[in-house]
Amino acid sequence: MSMHKILPTMILAFAAMPLAITAQEQGAATPEPATVAQVVDKIVAQEHAEMNALRKYSPLVETYIQTVRPDKELGAVPNGDRYFLGRAELDKGVQLEPLVKGDGGNGSSAGAVKQKFLASLGNMFSGEFLPRGFLQMIYLDEQGFDQQHYKFSYAGREFLGDVRCLIFDVDPLANTGKGRFSGRIWVEDQDFHIVRFNGSYGGSSRGSFYFNFDSWRENSGKNEWLPAYIYSEQGNVEYGVAKHSAFRPFKSQTRLWGYDLNREQEAQTLSSVEVEGPRVKDQTAAGNGYSPLQAKRAWGRLAEDNVAAKMQRMGLMAPYGDVDKVLETVVNNLEVTNQLEIQPEVRCRVLMTSTLESFTMGHTIVLSRGLIDVLPDETSLAAVLAHELGHVMLGHRMDTEFAFFNRVRFEEKDTFHHFGFARNAGEEEAANQKGIELLKKSPYQDKSGTAEAFFAALQKREKEVPNLISPHLGDRVPKHWTTASGTSDPQAVKTANAIVALPLGARIKVEPWDDRLVMLKAQPEGAVAEYEKMPFEVAPFLVYLTRQNGNAMLNDTGTMATRTDSDPAPAIAKP
Repeated sequence: MSMHKILPTMILAFAAMPLAITAQEQGAATPEPATVAQVVDKIVAQEHAEMNALRKYSPLVETYIQTVRPDKELGAVPNGDRYFLGRAELDKGVQLEPLVKGDGGNGSSAGAVKQKFLASLGNMFSGEFLPRGFLQMIYLDEQGFDQQHYKFSYAGREFLGDVRCLIFDVDPLANTGKGRFSGRIWVEDQDFHIVRFNGSYGGSSRGSFYFNFDSWRENSGKNEWLPAYIYSEQGNVEYGVAKHSAFRPFKSQTRLWGYDLNREQEAQTLSSVEVEGPRVKDQTAAGNGYSPLQAKRAWGRLAEDNVAAKMQRMGLMAPYGDVDKVLETVVNNLEVTNQLEIQPEVRCRVLMTSTLESFTMGHTIVLSRGLIDVLPDETSLAAVLAHELGHVMLGHRMDTEFAFFNRVRFEEKDTFHHFGFARNAGEEEAANQKGIELLKKSPYQDKSGTAEAFFAALQKREKEVPNLISPHLGDRVPKHWTTASGTSDPQAVKTANAIVALPLGARIKVEPWDDRLVMLKAQPEGAVAEYEKMPFEVAPFLVYLTRQNGNAMLNDTGTMATRTDSDPAPAIAKP
């Protein structure tokens, strides 16, 4: 990375009753007031159209579950976890194709640690949880969502972010069968898309259960509302008490992304190709050849680019954007204060998964979205990046066979057998020591107590969240860190109301259509009780909804929030 001045980062900013619907509010001419039945007809028709439209997509689906146990001070804490990553086949209903299988196959080259991880995935959902059941929560009812099967009761209106919504309570009619949805729906008031639904399916049996869930959809540029986030919990998770003896109380997050995967952009690019005439280039300054060292560096960079492009096309790596620039700013600060001039320059990318991991691909540093989410401050981020920068400085290279394009042509299900960037214990220890040296000469040297507290908290929680800290492609985040202050004692952080680690989803918002990442700007939250800190824990989703019609994606604070009935211009008013 070229030498520049130290830059600040963005990580810290880190029925038949008549109801009045005006023509302006509905977005079309409405000569007569609509009735509840007429509005519900539009909602039902739009939901059927939505389900049909979703059949053409195959997004990535990630479900992470934490079981909980009671704690005298914290109410409930993690006590085990499960993880699933796969590709949805929505044209077949709610079918899933796992991206990793516990078959212990022979194609992996990532070593014993990776093989152990793959084997653990084989039984992650056996017996207790089924990934397909969580994916099913993107639909209210695949069969029979209409007024012949459900009673719709108007319950008011509310803003979810910038989107004004009508609220209906939905209950299945008698004798309409099991598995019907019961709960509340939020419907945007322009085209009557359901954007959120909260409740459960009815008719649990002795051998299976339906769980409570809160399902959110986000607007894409094509005016489609795509399933994006699902939060589920069962049992009294605050006190670790289960309602059924068949399972422990749990909390879960399901995320969907990668609906487009650049297909539309690529098609538009191809259709607009222009043929240009020959250009005359002055080669005087550049010379007329490249040295063997330059060729070697270019070859390594090509291998990095091929792997990154492959993973981005699959939806496993986010497109380059603002979050990557934040990471690169911190790397730049480390380089400048240590008087480093690294060629080729160091770049940063983000893995889309929630599991905590980091690794290097040559001179490209990769951090997972989940890891960035839980880091409490810039200093902790710098500690992780310093460790990976140590790998770069020590010449821990990647396999340059990926510079051959045929080496990145394989079926998606084989991804984790072809890619593996884990380091051996000796390389990890050397990178640790080099990272500590870099931090001691960095702008973060006097604030390293928060990083030490983060690593200590991770070590304390490792037995409760083994799947969260199991890497897909690289290395586990180091747990034994003695940073610039010379101590790894978590008591080094004595500040009032200190938060050693954040819950999942605290930093980054994912755009499900094109996988863009947005860094959320934290709003002041006042005093935080001990039980509210939730380090490395699953939290409910509260999504700030917007329409992709040129409006800002987030409000001026970048936070997720709701507006209530006190807002003007109601979409539906009681007579």
